[in-house]
Amino acid sequence: MMDPPPKIGTPAGRHLRLDTFVRLRWLALTGQSAAVIGAQFGLGLNLPFGWCFLVIAASCWLNLALRIRFPASYRLSDDSAALLLAFDIVQLAALLFLTGGLQNPFSLLFLAPVLISATALPPERTLALGLLAIGLATLLALVHRPLPWFADGRIELPFLYVSGVWTAILLGTAFTGVYAWRVAEEARQLAQALAATELVLAREQHLSQLDGLAAAAAHELGTPLGTIMVVAKELVRQLGPTASPAVADDLKLLRDQVDRCRGILSKLTSLGEDSEDGGGFLQTVTFGHVVEELVAPQRALGVAVEVTKQGEGPEPVCRRNPGVMFGLANVVDNAVDFADTRVVIEARWSLERVWLTIRDDGPGFPSEVLLRAGEPYVTTRSPDRSRAGDPGGDAVGAGLGLGLFIAKTLIERSGAQLVLSNITGAGEHGALVRVSWARHVFERDVVVPHNVAHNSLRPLTERGAAPI
Repeated sequence: MMDPPPKIGTPAGRHLRLDTFVRLRWLALTGQSAAVIGAQFGLGLNLPFGWCFLVIAASCWLNLALRIRFPASYRLSDDSAALLLAFDIVQLAALLFLTGGLQNPFSLLFLAPVLISATALPPERTLALGLLAIGLATLLALVHRPLPWFADGRIELPFLYVSGVWTAILLGTAFTGVYAWRVAEEARQLAQALAATELVLAREQHLSQLDGLAAAAAHELGTPLGTIMVVAKELVRQLGPTASPAVADDLKLLRDQVDRCRGILSKLTSLGEDSEDGGGFLQTVTFGHVVEELVAPQRALGVAVEVTKQGEGPEPVCRRNPGVMFGLANVVDNAVDFADTRVVIEARWSLERVWLTIRDDGPGFPSEVLLRAGEPYVTTRSPDRSRAGDPGGDAVGAGLGLGLFIAKTLIERSGAQLVLSNITGAGEHGALVRVSWARHVFERDVVVPHNVAHNSLRPLTERGAAPI
């Protein structure tokens, strides 16, 4: 079951490398040059050859200047990228003006810069470039040089056809722009959410390395404890029967406590080993202990948290899993945040399955959250609530909808099934979360030591100690 993840900031910008734009422009310039040369010398069409290559050369000069001025790894700002794409639209419009306007079949290339912008730039930049492309297409529908044709003839397409091409460019720009932006945005959100999850897992990996540090500390403390034991034995030998009862009791207590410390240190040194008991009491917990760990931090928040436990057969025992603990704690936090007066947590088990049900008496899940449950950036928490006094404000992506995504991912990674729903019934309302495991999955990798009675695995809170 994972520790709280590190706090992350706003997702990084989506700036693209200048090298990407330069390479795409070289590809476009190669195609433009091939089309002009092929039409002029291959088909024998009467083109304004010099003017066309002057327009193409302008883009070549810009490409060379960018390559010389900036390194290949340089990343463009949104404004710079938008300006470069705007230049490409204007350059294409100039070529089309010289070669027939919208009668030229290559006029559909107006879609390319808008498509690139939709996948890499914010929507407002894409909208501006789309309007520029449509404006220039409108101008080319009205003003342009004749469509190049063979020397002994001339072709003039009907204005209705030109209007159809203009309409196709308009609709194509709008549809492909919105579609490409939506697909790219979902991919970006998923990548950012997975990056946040990787941060959580990295934090867990760092914390797991504390086992090694604990073993090193135990090794270093062994020497002074041995010295203390030797001194205590020497004092007992020197004082002998002449020692007062109080001093003798103190020396006995000192030796007992040194033995106890050495026993604890021996357990710490074996945390990272595959011992017979799999780490002993520090790694093996009962289902009830798991529930108590989830509930303990919530008891002082003003919302009544009721816990019920019942089941068939012995209480399930699991191996401590920080990832599942973090995911379940996130679900409980949300229930407490949105509850009106109380949260009810039910732990149940049978010989085949283990269930954990968390329900509150709050407003419940909105329908859009239930439809997209577990997707990143789906949230019902307002930004104000996330920033001001919200218990989950320090979690990864608080207020951004990442919490539920990470919690669902971590819980289901343990082999569990997580179902979100709303409570329905007369006079009842609230959110309901059910988590269930197959019992053999919940108890996998658990080895109960032969010398430890099952009673010793009862939750520490039931034995008068605070949860670990």
